[in-house]
Amino acid sequence: MTDGDGGKTEKPKQRSLETIVTYLEMHAPSHAFVPAPSNLKLTLMRAEKPTAHFYRYLYNAVGDAYHWVDRKNLGDEELLKIIHDDSVSIFVAYSAGVPAGFFEIDDRGNGELWLVYFGVIPDFHGRGIGKWLLAEAIDEAWGREPKVFRVETCTLDDPRALPLYQKMGFTPYERRHKTILLDDD
Repeated sequence: MTDGDGGKTEKPKQRSLETIVTYLEMHAPSHAFVPAPSNLKLTLMRAEKPTAHFYRYLYNAVGDAYHWVDRKNLGDEELLKIIHDDSVSIFVAYSAGVPAGFFEIDDRGNGELWLVYFGVIPDFHGRGIGKWLLAEAIDEAWGREPKVFRVETCTLDDPRALPLYQKMGFTPYERRHKTILLDDD
């Protein structure tokens, strides 16, 4: 690797983390209505063609603590190709005008929908937003009448994630070991 002046630069050092990924699915809509927490001014808006910068803000704000890395190594052009696809929908929860969390649904799978990313920004943890936001994601997905709605979580995610998915109607169907490579900064 070289820097702009022809000098050599070091490659970032990487470390690996082992995790167990649990894949979950839902074959019919759950009937759990979850009202928005009454003590917060919440709204949910679809982010239509978000900028790469805004998307990266959401992705990092939610995912940094859980070692989300899949989208970090993408260039802006590659990222925008994914998030601007007509079959990909990104919804942002705002609390009093401030982003509080988001979810992303990928509808590119012939009737197989994926909740690709879902989470609440740490400043808003413990306020009931997660359960409400997941219910909104489920309603959005089943409004499209998929054959199946899927999500994955892993042992690096918040320990409340798997029980919440199951409580909201998702059922595990597979578990796999996975190695995640992290750049040491």
